Amino acid sequence: MDSQEAKQNQPFADIFDEDEAEKSFLLSKPTCIIVLGKPGSGKKTLARKLAQIWKCIFIEALEVIQTNIDEETEYGLKCQELLFKGQNVSEELVTKMILKKIESSEASHFGYVLSGFPSLSEEYMTISQQIEKIKNLKLKPDLLINIKCSDYDLCQRISGQRQHPDSGQVYQRNQWDPNIIEKHNKQKDQHEENEEEDEEQEEEEAAEHPPMKADFFHQLVQRPEDFLENAEERVGMYKDIMLHPLEDLMAEQDCQYLIELDGNQPPDDLLVSVVVRLQSLGIPNGAPITRLQSQEEEMLEGLESDELFRVLSSYNRIAHRCRWRRSRWGQACPVALKEGDILMGNPDLAVSFLGKMYILSSPEALKTFMLNPRPYLLPPMPLPPCKVLVFGPPLSGRTTVCNLIAQKYKGKETCKNIVVPKKQMILKKPLITERD
Repeated sequence: MDSQEAKQNQPFADIFDEDEAEKSFLLSKPTCIIVLGKPGSGKKTLARKLAQIWKCIFIEALEVIQTNIDEETEYGLKCQELLFKGQNVSEELVTKMILKKIESSEASHFGYVLSGFPSLSEEYMTISQQIEKIKNLKLKPDLLINIKCSDYDLCQRISGQRQHPDSGQVYQRNQWDPNIIEKHNKQKDQHEENEEEDEEQEEEEAAEHPPMKADFFHQLVQRPEDFLENAEERVGMYKDIMLHPLEDLMAEQDCQYLIELDGNQPPDDLLVSVVVRLQSLGIPNGAPITRLQSQEEEMLEGLESDELFRVLSSYNRIAHRCRWRRSRWGQACPVALKEGDILMGNPDLAVSFLGKMYILSSPEALKTFMLNPRPYLLPPMPLPPCKVLVFGPPLSGRTTVCNLIAQKYKGKETCKNIVVPKKQMILKKPLITERD
């Protein structure tokens, strides 16, 4: 009652509660986006750039295959075995890897940008089954992006693609065709005569489209899927089996969260239009986790807590005079505390999240925290474990009491002889921590 009267007496006072705002974010659903469009319309390029800017996880068939191979997961070893045998990775295996990535702990925190699913291939699941799978996802898409492009323009673009056999880089026609490059250079020269261009913009364009030597053109090859007849076949297949189910999916989506783009526009222009739309809708981006590491070697082990946090707060700051703040966990490891142990963190494994510092105790804890910090920061954490000491004379029932208490509170019971004779200790997880 007093607080309500205080608010009425001060109508212009800031009632923002930082703890409540942080809790609201940790409980919120991350942003999830699906990019749709015809084959070769630029879905993958847009999705990759958008995921990088919006701090989300980029999910695409080739990306998940490469990630699983690099991490040597069960699926990755299967893919590697098939590739060594010269066989293709099955559609079933690719679909399972994509769905597992969507349901991963990492996606639960950062969100995702999905491209290439549903797939044209119905080897494992039909188009209707794939769309139904999307509707039943735990992390359902918040936004649908549809890249529209005419069949003729799309087929001409695909048939103009060339690949470098050594690097695997794919180049568009305006990057390798000497006639188009020469025409573009003439127009650029005329434009420079009328108006001076910014030097920084010129450097960015040169870095994005480096000049190619004449002998480089002869090394480029055309992939079979880029032949005009094959491109027309893929586009026709898309219209026959996928277009109508996707139109039904987009019709069910709130029009406010459906973005349709002109596929003839440059990729950078498409990205800018999507980012502006996301910002206007107030869709939050992912919250990155920053490693607090010094560029210079500095001994942090022997520092006291206050001095340690003072030094860490100045590392990798997001802005001038914007230091990281101390969290309620102090120097205790959030991951270990959630598991029922009180372990002091290693200063070399310090990170910052939502403007506050956290110090992890081991590389495994750091990896777990970097993937998804939410389970370790939500209330009632930080909750230090409760340590219960049971002692008494021999045959007094100490072990039985320990077992009953541990069973009641779902803890872990250990019996150890300590310095004081005739004493034993029980440990409750996560409320009890072992101490000799």
